[in-house]
Amino acid sequence: MMRRSLIALAILVMLPAAASAGSFTYYGPQLGFSQGPDQFVVGGHLKWNMVSPRMDFVPGVDLGLGNNMSLVSMNGDFHYRIVSGARWQPYVGGGVGMHFSSVDHTSRSGVTTTTRSEQSGLHLIVGAGVPTEGRNRFFTEMKLGFSDSPDMKIMAGWNYRAR
Repeated sequence: MMRRSLIALAILVMLPAAASAGSFTYYGPQLGFSQGPDQFVVGGHLKWNMVSPRMDFVPGVDLGLGNNMSLVSMNGDFHYRIVSGARWQPYVGGGVGMHFSSVDHTSRSGVTTTTRSEQSGLHLIVGAGVPTEGRNRFFTEMKLGFSDSPDMKIMAGWNYRAR
């Protein structure tokens, strides 16, 4: 109960930053895999650039499939862009996630039962993005999970310019 209250408080703290940023700057798909649980992951995100200097707000939704489980994750992430002279622009960040899982259990008699649960957790992010043709971007990132988040997610995706 205490953990859910802290997650709700963290989301409430993030909302004013997203609201003051105006409409989102980028949107796009992402895909990859996770460990702990071992799954193929596909999802999407919105990105508000510059909610503060070099800080972006990136909420997203992921669907993980595999390991006799389906996992839907709603994430609220912040990325801090590191200044570099390279074409790839690195970033670090963190976020919170709400995870809704559905696990199938098959007994020896062949009867399948499904267990559903809700969990929340935190994650640290390390990633980098590079411009593509036009005004779009390609990115890769790794999320290291704590508490009830997946142990690790490695994702790649695209940021399409919204305007």
